[in-house]
Amino acid sequence: MKEIALAGGCFWGVDEYFSRKKGVKSTKAGYANGIKENPTYNEVCTGRTGHAETVLVQYDESLISLTEILEKFFKVIDPTILNRQGNDIGTQYRTGIYYLDEADIPVITAFIDLKRTNYKKSIVTEVLPLKNFYDAEEYHQDYLKKNPRGYCHIDLNTD
Repeated sequence: MKEIALAGGCFWGVDEYFSRKKGVKSTKAGYANGIKENPTYNEVCTGRTGHAETVLVQYDESLISLTEILEKFFKVIDPTILNRQGNDIGTQYRTGIYYLDEADIPVITAFIDLKRTNYKKSIVTEVLPLKNFYDAEEYHQDYLKKNPRGYCHIDLNTD
């Protein structure tokens, strides 16, 4: 199994979206690349912890490639908007691709280089190593499965 961490605004929608994709074995909502250990949701919401709401995606690369995951990711985010997705505004809602395996860097870089021509504005999605990841509180895990009418800034039916 491979893993990649994706920050795409509110993690509820990103979590639910990827949980429905063939080849994705698990998803986990959490807080990534901040400065505080084990932050709470309320702390992350202040914007002072440096964390991004992020989903850790575990996938079977024999069924879905990293490029396919990134392609799907870019269908549900706007990679040209800094610190905002949908109605969610703040550094915790920035977009990011956080890799756990340095061998993924060339794949990610090639993907973003290819996508640049599709946008008039610059792509501002961070590409960084995953420095830390803390699980979000239990009520955030599978939130939209538990609350099907809950807020979501993305179209979950996007292929």
